[in-house]
Amino acid sequence: MFSTLIKFFKFCDEENRKKFTGSIIVGIFNSLFMAFRIGAVAVMLRGVIGTAIDGQPFETKTIWLSFGIMCVSMIGGIVTRKVTAMWQCEGGYRTCAKKRIEIAEHLRYLPMGYFNENSLGEITSVTTNTMESVGDVATRAVMMVFQGLLDTSLIIVMLFFFDWRIALVGLAGFALFEFVNFFMRFAVKNISADKIRDDAAEIGKVLEYIQGIAEVKAYNLVGKRSRELNDVINRRKKTLIKMEMRCIPVSNIQSLVAKLSGVAMMITSLYFYLAGTMALADCATMLVCSFMLFNALEAGGNYSALLRVIDLGVTKASKILALPTMDIEGKDNTHHPELVSGSPLIQANNVDFAYDKRKIIDNISLSIPEHSTTAIVGPSGGGKTTFCHLLARFWDVDKGTVTLDGKDVRDYSMDNLMKNYSFVFQNVYLFHDTIANNIRFGQPEAPMEKVIAAAKKACCHEFISQLPQGYDTVIGEGGASLSGGERQRISIARAIMKDSPIIILDEATANVDPENERDLMKAIEELTREKTVIMIAHRLKTVRNADQIVVIDKGRIAEQGKHDELVAKGGIYARFIDSRKEAVSWKL
Repeated sequence: MFSTLIKFFKFCDEENRKKFTGSIIVGIFNSLFMAFRIGAVAVMLRGVIGTAIDGQPFETKTIWLSFGIMCVSMIGGIVTRKVTAMWQCEGGYRTCAKKRIEIAEHLRYLPMGYFNENSLGEITSVTTNTMESVGDVATRAVMMVFQGLLDTSLIIVMLFFFDWRIALVGLAGFALFEFVNFFMRFAVKNISADKIRDDAAEIGKVLEYIQGIAEVKAYNLVGKRSRELNDVINRRKKTLIKMEMRCIPVSNIQSLVAKLSGVAMMITSLYFYLAGTMALADCATMLVCSFMLFNALEAGGNYSALLRVIDLGVTKASKILALPTMDIEGKDNTHHPELVSGSPLIQANNVDFAYDKRKIIDNISLSIPEHSTTAIVGPSGGGKTTFCHLLARFWDVDKGTVTLDGKDVRDYSMDNLMKNYSFVFQNVYLFHDTIANNIRFGQPEAPMEKVIAAAKKACCHEFISQLPQGYDTVIGEGGASLSGGERQRISIARAIMKDSPIIILDEATANVDPENERDLMKAIEELTREKTVIMIAHRLKTVRNADQIVVIDKGRIAEQGKHDELVAKGGIYARFIDSRKEAVSWKL
């Protein structure tokens, strides 16, 4: 239990750790104020019973003393409980928010290979379910368990001032309660890991189902036929039920132990009174205490079953934050390199790269001059996209070097390196926000005039103006409410807005219909003017005018040169051109 508490405190940042530490200190005072009630009850009972036995008139000062102690207890308890609750809530929710941001920032600098090896559901689960548990459940569970232990301990200590024998009975009940509580935590130890696993699996399958909803409809994968999704949901349901069924019996035994411990205190107090070894006033006080002792402990004990889930959740989030990032600091803090006219702007020297043990790029060397256009073509799976990602340092090379203006890309800070690149991918992702904010993504503070100017250059101003709210139109997540060509042009407007010296186009025109192609090509022409362009393309018209064409096959450069030179060789590129001409000639 205490290891989980320590882990939780370490997980919190320093500011919120201070809030939790403060809430614990204030919680100690809250427990003291709660314990004062025993004093108030003892004063009143002794006054009433003493008067009844001695036949003396009841003294008003006894009433006022008891009332004063009770008021101090109530007011102090209310104030300290409010402060404790506020600090706990602030600490929990702020920790949740900061850790989500911290994880998001950390993910930015992880090698792209991490996202290939780990499902979207796993990452989403950590940033949603796990952080929700930390912000809400973990805070409540950890603090209630701790407060229950604290309240009970202080009341038992106070009992020793009244009667050490009854205090020992209470202490024995406390020890037995914790013994049963240990078995509750043990009972959910393994099932907690299953819950965390099933949470991630369910989120992953739901996201997969929603993202592939078109295929789901097309192939009628609904209802009972959507077996994978249904199985994951049912498995999580069974896990949650199993967890509850393990907790409920032990929780009931735990509650029974608390009640029986109170009964034992009552019986023992009555026995000592009847035996003449305990005063009637003390006996009555002990009877009242028997009802108070285990209330907070019982409430906290029921939450202790969640400690294992919290422990695993914190471990999972910490594991992501502990993943080694790429060296993002670098040695160069310039925003853009000082380009030397005529020198190779980008140079790959004997580059190797592998996913796990599978080699993807094998000893590639390539020079890309400034203000030139380099087209990369080749069979699917040959390593084209991976090579472009290496040039922009989405991954670090296993062997060799990639340089930008003569400096190793690893010598630039990651943020400053990225300022030199703009990307237009085949599959465009737009955020659930206004069109204007999606365009100004690279320059959040840019005025509307610059946004409109970029949109006009990207040939998307016209269709944006026809939307109900124009540039303030909120588009669906991923840009689902727009056509493929419209999404591409908005992504190009975003790249124009960024105005980086190097443009990487990854099959940007592959999925565009003929109606949108003309506007899209105009937008690309505007984007790439006076830029260094690297394009991955399958269309002849986007390749033939490139300054150099690089054919990558099986991770190696198979051919390199201009269009006419490569066609004359009759190799892979020539066959590629022939297949494209044949496809264009097909008619229906």
